[in-house]
Amino acid sequence: MAKLDTIELFIDEENIKDGIDAISLVKMPAIEENFVALNQHRIEFKSIDDDKRIIIGLALVPNKLIYRRNGDYEYNIVFSKETVKKAAELYFKKLKNNNATLEHQEKTDGVSTIESWIVENPKIDKSALYNLNATEGSWVVIMKIDNDEVWKEVKNGTYLGLSVEGYFSDKVEMSLITQESKEQELIEKIKQILINNK
Repeated sequence: MAKLDTIELFIDEENIKDGIDAISLVKMPAIEENFVALNQHRIEFKSIDDDKRIIIGLALVPNKLIYRRNGDYEYNIVFSKETVKKAAELYFKKLKNNNATLEHQEKTDGVSTIESWIVENPKIDKSALYNLNATEGSWVVIMKIDNDEVWKEVKNGTYLGLSVEGYFSDKVEMSLITQESKEQELIEKIKQILINNK
């Protein structure tokens, strides 16, 4: 079997569209990490019950190969720690924490990200309390689900994980743009030389 290309996605600060638009509740999360409903776990000195309707999960994991297919072209995408951190920051900065979808198709209300952080030390990170097995640089989110129908589907196992929706640039695309820019610059310089030599 041939080795698949790996394309690193990143956020281009100059591209206003780049960033996370929403977090989707999905059956099969692309990062292959299931969220954990907080009400199923007990934390010392704190009882969490169904009334809270809170889940915790990994939104993005750095350096994890994520399989993708575009027609016949199969490849992996990957995010660096820096990109994961920037995505998490922009998500809140652009006030997207109330944007949620179901299976990346249907927008839903009553689902909000209420807490978020980047894992610095997996051994002592809060995510370790919930056995998320988060690696350094992972983006953890806690979501509150006030929507009755969505909460029923979370409880019955319809949704098993989280998946981000957004726009990213990729290194391949950027290198082509850079190459085109360099070629265009060279053409302009040659034109200028020709004009000056007339």
